[in-house]
Amino acid sequence: MCLAIPSKIISIDNLMATVDVMGARRDVSLILLPEEADVGDYVLVHAGFALQKIDEETAQESLKLWREYAEFLEKEAMYEDT
Repeated sequence: MCLAIPSKIISIDNLMATVDVMGARRDVSLILLPEEADVGDYVLVHAGFALQKIDEETAQESLKLWREYAEFLEKEAMYEDT
C-alpha cells in the first residue's frame, strides 16, 4: 500500500514539475504520469513521482482529510506528553 498526496502543479520544466502540497513546494518527476499535465493541475505524488492527475474537487477533499488527520496526530502527541 502506498499513500499519495494531492499536489498542485505550479511550474513545469520538461518532465519535472514544482508542486505545492499544503504550503510546501517540492520538485517531482512527471515521467510516470500517463497523461500530459499543465500548470494548475492536481496530481497524486508518491516518492517524488506524479502518478495520476485528479480533479480539483477530489484533491481538496483529500487534502481536507490529510489536515484533519494531522490535527488528530498533534492532539494525540500532546495528550501523550502530559
